Amino acid sequence: MAEEKKTPDGKIPMPVANFKVDANPGSRVKKMIGVVSGKGGVGKSSVTGLCALWSLRHGYRTGIMDCDITGPSIPRMFGVTSDDIGVEGVRPDGEGGTLIPAETSTGIKVMSMNLLMQNEEQPVVWRGPIVAGIVKQFWTDVKWGDVDYMFVDMPPGTGDVPLTVFQSLPVDGIIIVTTPQDLVSMIVKKAVNMAKDMQIPILGIVENMSYVPCPHCGEKVYMFGESHADEVAKAENTVLIDSLPIDPKMAQAMDGGTMEFYETQALEKLSEVLPKLD
Repeated sequence: MAEEKKTPDGKIPMPVANFKVDANPGSRVKKMIGVVSGKGGVGKSSVTGLCALWSLRHGYRTGIMDCDITGPSIPRMFGVTSDDIGVEGVRPDGEGGTLIPAETSTGIKVMSMNLLMQNEEQPVVWRGPIVAGIVKQFWTDVKWGDVDYMFVDMPPGTGDVPLTVFQSLPVDGIIIVTTPQDLVSMIVKKAVNMAKDMQIPILGIVENMSYVPCPHCGEKVYMFGESHADEVAKAENTVLIDSLPIDPKMAQAMDGGTMEFYETQALEKLSEVLPKLD
């Protein structure tokens, strides 16, 4: 009898049902990275945006799939609207067709529920199965073209949408976003355990809102207490990708739709982490 495969921590993984859906024939996505968090309010979408900036500035063809269906913020952050979405192959009766993602001025491809709404302030009041279906359509009905790295901005927690993404899409790994006050709690552990249960590699942890740099001397002021990010990363057998400061300039760029022009050296450790997926 063959020995059962075990996880790095010695546990036998839970069987994972294969509900994978096929990509649109016009999509050639090499690697898909999920950006997740155990709870809301940790700046997961801003980290997704920073991941996309890192990818673009290192010469990679980059896409963002905004799967935070009921709370999308990626389009506003990058200054794209419903007018930037394309459609091709519509039948004479008006049915069918393939969606073409919006593209920022520097070439980041974006698909989000907000881009399909007439009014971005219109709420999405749908039950889980409908939301899950939309997520699948972002993969099956959108012609992404050539993308080296696609970053998936997921809603917080471990509910329907993260489960749908993990089960239906070819996720190559995840980045977990957290804040200093959550690192020593169960929050990170929930995201870690879900990834392990779904047999998705954990690429690393990003500690957001880690500190405030003094505008006069540059000293780091730890508003939420000293960082324990390295310890938590080691405990979970992963790496700390970065500890990010609270930066009003980034907030202004996000609010003004100019995120892609934000000057930053954040997440440089991705240069070490992502090539390991090849």
